[in-house]
Amino acid sequence: VLNFLAGGAAANVFARSVGTKVQVVDAGVVGDAIDHPDLIDRRIAQGTRNAIESAAMTEKQLEEALEQGQDIGEAIKADVACFGEMGIGNTTSAAAISMALFGGTAKDWVGRGTGINSETLERKIELVQKAVELHLAETKDPLSLFAALGGLELAAIVGAIVAARLARVPVILDGFACTVSASVLFAIDPTTVDHCLVAHRSVEPGHSRLLEFMRKEPVLDLGLRLGEASGATLAIGILKAAVSCHTGMATFASAGISKSVDL
Repeated sequence: VLNFLAGGAAANVFARSVGTKVQVVDAGVVGDAIDHPDLIDRRIAQGTRNAIESAAMTEKQLEEALEQGQDIGEAIKADVACFGEMGIGNTTSAAAISMALFGGTAKDWVGRGTGINSETLERKIELVQKAVELHLAETKDPLSLFAALGGLELAAIVGAIVAARLARVPVILDGFACTVSASVLFAIDPTTVDHCLVAHRSVEPGHSRLLEFMRKEPVLDLGLRLGEASGATLAIGILKAAVSCHTGMATFASAGISKSVDL
């Protein structure tokens, strides 16, 4: 987080190259660990609980995280908003939420994250399966499952996506974790994420599976493992080029080219 605030992360570098800025939000994970004037921080909670024992978030935590994200989304004064996350271990939450919402087994959704070994991967699969089975026995409601399995940073992204939609601001989602946040809204009503583009396809196997369910094509497919909005800021360059082409490129008619020309 300090690296983001100092401008040294990949997302900072990419953002500078396309003429945008990075804002860092503490959704309740950093807490008292970092005191910095540029950190947008309400300190709503000190992390979540163990999802294999109880709901990860209380109803109050979920509500506060959604509200925090909504406040951030409402404050956006830009042509497009990119959402990313810096949450070590949140591919576990992402896999569990995906499985709970769209079915399958933990093995279908769980990947190596930042590069865990095979033994840890098996443990991760086991824990995701256990957590989902525990909470699916209680509810099938998307938001309730999200609270039971998700993270505060993912909830804040959900709130920001909704606020951006209401403000008519298009959204570029980063990799797996951000797409999972949008998938909660998709599970409630697929049209709620029509304003969202997915920046890149993560190497996490669950991301490709999730994109199929959501009928979303990523802008980039570069085998990226890093999230942290790096893919989203990279995609801005493609988006700007597409807009420039749409608004500035000559049509056949304006260029005096006959459509009947045999190419």
